[in-house]
Amino acid sequence: MRIVDIRDTVVPIKSDIRNSYIDFSQMTVSVLALVTDMVRDGKPMIGYGFNSNGRYAPSGLLRDRFLPRLKAAPPESLLDETGENLDPHRIWAVVMRNEKPGGHGERSVAVGVLDMAVWDAVAKIAGLPLYRLLATATAEDVSTPKFSSTPPVAITIRTKISPPCRTKCAATSPWATPS
Repeated sequence: MRIVDIRDTVVPIKSDIRNSYIDFSQMTVSVLALVTDMVRDGKPMIGYGFNSNGRYAPSGLLRDRFLPRLKAAPPESLLDETGENLDPHRIWAVVMRNEKPGGHGERSVAVGVLDMAVWDAVAKIAGLPLYRLLATATAEDVSTPKFSSTPPVAITIRTKISPPCRTKCAATSPWATPS
């Protein structure tokens, strides 16, 4: 199990959307494909990541710092304890080596693109939807996927909230509608 290729590109948003700060017609995003040597049903297991709009593509940071560190790491140092899947935490430690602690804007966007691709690949290799993989890693009840947002800006998707969350959600959100 290893990463065999990392492909990244910059894609223009080309949207007519704008607000008082940003004209999205000039914005770009980074799209990254993390190609592994795993194949399932004749298809390679590839993790995909991208940054959201509102920031320009962090391709310089990816290409100059983070991707070279990942490519230079011994393949076995990027695996979980079973050796059968990537370990997102070990990969994060590799790409963040020699970085000053803190969020620092554009760096977090670049690492987020890569982190998204890693977790996508890990879930695909494990044969699980990402939400279930994450919940399994944190031992959370995932009988029903949950979504939380802040109305009225976003559409709230009502789902069955597990009993431990029901009280907490109702206590912390005036919009919580436990069922």
